[in-house]
Amino acid sequence: MSSLFFQISSIFYVILVAIIYFTKKKIKTIENNIYKNIILWTFVTLLIDMASVYFGIKFPNYAITLPLCKFYLSCILIWVMLFTYYIFIISSRKNNGNINIEQNENIAYFKKIKYIFIMIGIIINLGILILPLNLYSDNGIMYTYGPCAIFSYGCAGILVIYWIVTILFNRRNIRNKKYWPAFIFFALALVAIFIQSTYPNILLVTSVAAYITVLTYFTIENPDIKMIEQLNVAKSQAERANRAKTDFLSSMSHEIRTPLNAIVGFSQALAEEEISNEAREEVKDIIASSNNLLEIVNGILDISKIEANKLEIVNTEYDSNQLMREVISLIKARLASRPLEFRIEIDPTLPPVLYGDYVRLKQIMINILTNAVKYTKEGYVSLTVNTVIRDDICRLIIAVEDSGIGIKSEDIDKLFTKFQRFELEKNITTEGTGLGLAITKSLVELMKGKIIVQSKYGEGSKFTVSIDQRIVPKSADEVKSDITPSNEPFNAYGQKILIVDDNNVNLKVAKRLLKDYNVEVDLVTSGQECLDKILNGEHYDLIFLDDMMPRMTGTETLRHLNNIIGFNIPVVALTANAISGMRERYISLGFNDYLAKPINKEQLNSILRNYLKESQEHAPTVTAKKIKIDNANNHNVKFLEENDIDVKQSIELLGDLEMYDSTLEEFYKNFVANLERINTYKEKNDLNNYTILVHSLKSDSKYLGFKALADLAYKHEMAGKNNNREFINDNYNELIQEAARIYNILKKYMGE
Repeated sequence: MSSLFFQISSIFYVILVAIIYFTKKKIKTIENNIYKNIILWTFVTLLIDMASVYFGIKFPNYAITLPLCKFYLSCILIWVMLFTYYIFIISSRKNNGNINIEQNENIAYFKKIKYIFIMIGIIINLGILILPLNLYSDNGIMYTYGPCAIFSYGCAGILVIYWIVTILFNRRNIRNKKYWPAFIFFALALVAIFIQSTYPNILLVTSVAAYITVLTYFTIENPDIKMIEQLNVAKSQAERANRAKTDFLSSMSHEIRTPLNAIVGFSQALAEEEISNEAREEVKDIIASSNNLLEIVNGILDISKIEANKLEIVNTEYDSNQLMREVISLIKARLASRPLEFRIEIDPTLPPVLYGDYVRLKQIMINILTNAVKYTKEGYVSLTVNTVIRDDICRLIIAVEDSGIGIKSEDIDKLFTKFQRFELEKNITTEGTGLGLAITKSLVELMKGKIIVQSKYGEGSKFTVSIDQRIVPKSADEVKSDITPSNEPFNAYGQKILIVDDNNVNLKVAKRLLKDYNVEVDLVTSGQECLDKILNGEHYDLIFLDDMMPRMTGTETLRHLNNIIGFNIPVVALTANAISGMRERYISLGFNDYLAKPINKEQLNSILRNYLKESQEHAPTVTAKKIKIDNANNHNVKFLEENDIDVKQSIELLGDLEMYDSTLEEFYKNFVANLERINTYKEKNDLNNYTILVHSLKSDSKYLGFKALADLAYKHEMAGKNNNREFINDNYNELIQEAARIYNILKKYMGE
């Protein structure tokens, strides 16, 4: 029948779009949910339209014909209502486009509106059901008229007027492609009315609705779900990589700080001995180089924390003048004998006590001043601190100017980029990683301040930082300053300290650093030994407790200690796990304080002053007799070197041959027992304790020059951390064979 041509054509298009729509993955939005109903109802409306036309022309007097025609009018009105709800949704400011419908914060609001539309639809359909409808059918032409038809057309017209009003209210979004179907509907509806009034046998209303339904498919925000899934996979991989980076930095921190602990500790101890001036200068160089390395590690860790948005600003009351003195003192020390004039001008109206993060403020000032000193060969470096005071806020304006090499104008924008260093060919001997200024800018922004750079290439640079600090109405004497406590050891005679660490070298370093305090020191190598000491009634005034130990970690040991009735000894976490945030973590776990390796003498001194009492008694003087090692007999260093043991590097690390032999003897004494423990944990598949023990074996092997054994132990440590049992099983014999080789070499060296 020619009257059904457009409906038949339309239904094929709707079916095609429906197949594409329902077979393709979609994002779950409110718009998609409505469109699903529109496309299904368009299909139903086309079928009812075809049925009513067929019966209206062929069987106009059948009892089913008029109900079919009423049902068709109802279908058209429901379609218009669905599209009206769609226009309401795309025009609503509360539609946040959330991917998951259930996560849309305004979903309850939209459900309420939906129920209102449903109620209106029920009322309209009751009107269609009740009101009479007349049918005209003659010579292939049919149409309906009467109160029911007028009511239906009137309701549809009111809804279309709502479309127009809504679009006018959103006229700023008139170019939004989501409104295109509505505009096209207006145009096609006018064309359809004109055609049907001229050619009554051509029925176009439902076909217009079908066309608009098809067109709407191309306006819905429906991104490629496959791409979204790929992005989610990439995001997941990036998050895993970020976690791996954090784990690596934590591990790197631990690995670098463990040998640094020995280097700095023994160097500081050696600097206090009676040695020649030449040797003393060399020791100072060792300490300075170690501190430079430590600064690099700390810089990398700071950047890592900044990138993870985990760097926190910790505000406290502080003595502003003391902070300035500390900064000036540190920079003067770095200037040393360099031919530079250090100009200082501090505003005399600087309030004595401020409230802010003095640690980060000090870091900012030192970073900028250090940078100026690095790149200024001659002339001057100046520090100017001015203040602008408003109410209880003091704006610090810190300016650092130099007569150095300056910065090219095109490089200023790149100045705060990580790892960025300029003109490397000219500054190849200048120390640094290019992290200092990147960290500085991040810290300034975290403190809600600003940093400005002015520079003239070849003449010098000026860095200006402005940061607000709150004024505290106190005198400097009322503020307990923790910026730099006294570094001088004090007499703590009669007090007892327990050090718990599974690494014998670390124990020796800690014991040596505590020597100047006249304290009695006990050393144990496990958490269980620590518990046994306390349970057996041993009394200590302070406990230093390593965390990463086999069988029982320091954290587990602390938990057991706290379960002992009457236990109230302060416990300090002593660990090379010094990544940013570890101090807060250990204190939250119940430790009283935190001391990172390598042990900083200032921090050690501060902790001891906090937990120990100064004594007026003195320990009796004892003359130590130096033990002489007979290298010509059993302790033949050349024998070790011939067997690929790097004794020279180990002696440089540990200080002298006496210390090397002492450490080697301690290692040898426990070597077989430690290997048996490693094997036991491997057989039990206890990767946690296995990893801890091979980590300890690696550290000791590095100290003692067993390079091959250290490398193998490191591989097993990484395999343990990654739960790679296959690697451990496949390469375990190689590790044991190398360990056996070392044992046999040491056995001959010891003369057994």
